[in-house]
Amino acid sequence: MLCEVEIKPAQNQIDREGARILKECQVLGANSIRTIQTAHSFLLEGDLNQAGIDKIARTLLADPIVETFEIRILSGVTAESTGSEPLLNVMFKPGVTDNTANSAREAICDLGLAVENVATCRKYWVNSDAASEEIDRMAAKVLSNEAIEYVLRGPLQMDSIKLGSEYTFELVTIPIREMNDKQLETLSREGQLYLNLTEMKTIKAYYVGQKKDPTDIELESIAQTWSEHCSHKTLAGRIHFKDGERDLHFENMLKETIFAATTEIRKSLGEKDWCVSVFADNAGVITFDDKQDVCFKVETHNHPSALEPYGGANTGLGGVIRDPLGTGLGGKPVCNTDVFCFAPPEIPYAELPAGVLHPKAVATGVVSGVRDYGNRMGIPTVNGAVYFDERYLGNPLVYCGNVAMLPVGKSEKQQAQPGHYIVAVGGRTGRDGIHGATFSSAELTSDSEMLSGGAVQIGNAITEKMMLDVILEARDQELFSAITDCGAGGFSSAVGEMGEKTGAEVWLDQCPLKYAGLSYTEIWISEAQERMVLAVPPENWEAFEKVCAGEGVEASVIGKFTDTNHLVLKYQDQVVADLEMSFLHDGRPPVVREAVYKIPAFTPLTPPQRDDYTKDLTSILSSLNVCSKEWIIRQYDQEVQAGSVVKPLVGVQNDGPSDAAVVRPDLTSTRGLVISCGMNPRYGDLNTHWMAASAIDEAIRNCVAVGADPTKIAILDNFCWGNTDRPETLGSLVAAALACKEFSIAYGSPFISGKDSLYNEYSFENEQGEKETVAIPASLLISAIGQIADVNLAVTMDVKSPGNRIFMVGTTHNELGGSHFALVNQLEGGQVPQVDKEEAPEIFKALHLAIQKQLIRSCHDLSEGGLAVAAAEMAFAGGYGMKLDPTRLPEALELSTPSLLFSESNTRFLLEVALDKMDALYECFGDLPLVDIGEVIGTRQFTIKGTSGGTAISASLDELKAAWKNPLAWD
Repeated sequence: MLCEVEIKPAQNQIDREGARILKECQVLGANSIRTIQTAHSFLLEGDLNQAGIDKIARTLLADPIVETFEIRILSGVTAESTGSEPLLNVMFKPGVTDNTANSAREAICDLGLAVENVATCRKYWVNSDAASEEIDRMAAKVLSNEAIEYVLRGPLQMDSIKLGSEYTFELVTIPIREMNDKQLETLSREGQLYLNLTEMKTIKAYYVGQKKDPTDIELESIAQTWSEHCSHKTLAGRIHFKDGERDLHFENMLKETIFAATTEIRKSLGEKDWCVSVFADNAGVITFDDKQDVCFKVETHNHPSALEPYGGANTGLGGVIRDPLGTGLGGKPVCNTDVFCFAPPEIPYAELPAGVLHPKAVATGVVSGVRDYGNRMGIPTVNGAVYFDERYLGNPLVYCGNVAMLPVGKSEKQQAQPGHYIVAVGGRTGRDGIHGATFSSAELTSDSEMLSGGAVQIGNAITEKMMLDVILEARDQELFSAITDCGAGGFSSAVGEMGEKTGAEVWLDQCPLKYAGLSYTEIWISEAQERMVLAVPPENWEAFEKVCAGEGVEASVIGKFTDTNHLVLKYQDQVVADLEMSFLHDGRPPVVREAVYKIPAFTPLTPPQRDDYTKDLTSILSSLNVCSKEWIIRQYDQEVQAGSVVKPLVGVQNDGPSDAAVVRPDLTSTRGLVISCGMNPRYGDLNTHWMAASAIDEAIRNCVAVGADPTKIAILDNFCWGNTDRPETLGSLVAAALACKEFSIAYGSPFISGKDSLYNEYSFENEQGEKETVAIPASLLISAIGQIADVNLAVTMDVKSPGNRIFMVGTTHNELGGSHFALVNQLEGGQVPQVDKEEAPEIFKALHLAIQKQLIRSCHDLSEGGLAVAAAEMAFAGGYGMKLDPTRLPEALELSTPSLLFSESNTRFLLEVALDKMDALYECFGDLPLVDIGEVIGTRQFTIKGTSGGTAISASLDELKAAWKNPLAWD
């Protein structure tokens, strides 16, 4: 029997979901829709009677205080209209993970009632005279996401919600040996392999030599392993680079830039090397104390988030949490990070290209996805950033990071040994995530939802939390020898990587499935979430299985590691794939890619000259990249695990923008971790070399600003670029990578991990019927992890007391290129901020010494918006005004007032210092640039003097704070 439990707000309750949808319809311009009533339903299928259904509804599904429910039988009954208002039902497409339904099914079974299947449904009634075309628009743009959901109009009519049907095994082979070049390209494109012609011809040649054609699963295995996402074949490949001054040949660009920097730093450290494992595992590992090491990884989940923001971001965070869990023998997560890049939310619906979700829908979905996963797993999200640019419209960026602790000695995993079981732990396998790894190498188009909807997954944080607990317990009992996460490419990548040096045999029909009907190939490449793969010695299997069963976590032996150096896949005892590991991992053809970089011609920027720049300051404070992100931050739990010391929001009202997070991972110790990031895509429009240098400087100075030791800061790189098949696009990336090497070495901050995401472009048909492609701006995120010996010495950015002096550290240059002053005034050109790599490390060391000596009451780095913005943020976060005179700076004579106030020159800080600490402060800095430019005052007035001698900025703290807080104060 199939029945529906329909739940509505009680009569005395506000229909908040209906109000929200109605507001979105008004923004959409659907003015004929004036009223919306909502409900949500559970569809229950099983051997149930009326009394049982009523018990389920009252006990589990409905809240009797604020909700009412109605039960109706669906199977075998002809649906009748229940009213004159049009009804829309929104349901997940078959195979899409429905966590609410899954939890309900488990709870119903705990009641001792028989239920076979559960599904959820959202219901919407609109006023009867609403225009049909506006209802359709609401359904497509507001109510549902076509990538994962479908809409049924009218009363529900269905007899079953059962998923899947029995699969009839049939081995499929691909006649690749007979294909010409055009056919090979078609196979790659239509089969969603996304391999280039040279790679396809290499595969053809291999099978010609083998005197057989590949099975479909062999071809998929090769495509997953050779994908950009899994092999980094562009950045880790051969590149010929020219930029007018340099003519370089790379055999492996990553090794010769990013990796080389780390190698050189570690060599210089000698016996004091604090790197433990870098670029060798799922996450980078460095020392922390005598008991624990710390690991850090940041990943991207861009293309899935463009199709389904909630699921894409949800599984992006879930996936990156599994990276440290799969590092060494398993790290315990202590905090998360996230960085988002969106299009401006005010873009009208009418201007959206086909297939593109509205930026506000993307933003709310992404934030909700990260929020739910982190909060439900009990991991605090403590650091991040948000950037806005119209070029992210069709291709938003979602960076997610995780920091975890590893016991000393557990940071190195063993090699999987022949005879060890291949064990899958955690969630079951479904059709979600199929072709996710290869899809990430494809350009997004208006057809991406239809072609690659299966690449979207929706995670289950509770399942992953249970799996995490089991793995950490099994680690401590030494029950497994190796572990990796089952991420991009699914079992294909996880087992393929673990068995690369030995061999592996996998029994695909032993893999637990979410539902029937999956083919052997779908089982192998599914990226269903919350799964890990482990190597378990046979003698440990019983104990390992007992640990899992004790926590209700499913574990299955799905194969064994061998000594054949072959990957053998079986289904119902029949071999469906037999691949040489050497070809799978080393057979990809080396391609020499051409990279050309030409720095855009310099054009001077002439700032407007006026007496009063107060409006410029408020405009920058209210610009999307600078304004408060409190709407996002407040949704995250920063208190869980009780280790957060400096949080994302600080100050007297806990709403000022912190420079970095400080976390105490061991509550018996005062030693802490410092987590920060640096990024400014706008600089890349002018020069990607200085963009990279600025990102490194910003990430490190944010760390140092709160108290991190600058001699022990590790960094991570995440390159998100457009189509690097174009020499000029690849050239801009190589220029950034070369800068990463240069400034990593200069600062003594090694790269320990990283990730790239290429082909971030969106193509659509414009009004003229022509194909138009929009690439994201070159976007390099640098994440930093530092350490502080005593968290009690950590410094925040909010001013503390009237009468204290304000010092400027660093040198201001005429560097308004790419600045937010230029952005709000619509100015082009100018000099992009550069970095003095000789002076910057000395400034960091001097500042750290001053913080250690407790000379600094507050500290804030200067970044977006320059001096004026940093000072305003310090003032309104602390609740005290400021009176500043930056014309005291030696360089002020050569600068215009806009440059003095708004230049975004690097390696600069504002310090609040008590009068009796000033002499000691000067001793710390010696000859380094340090100037007293003003004071904290007891009123709520904020003034800055300009180069003309008059007051350039004058405003109340309330005015400044309102400008900063209002733009993203969404409901």
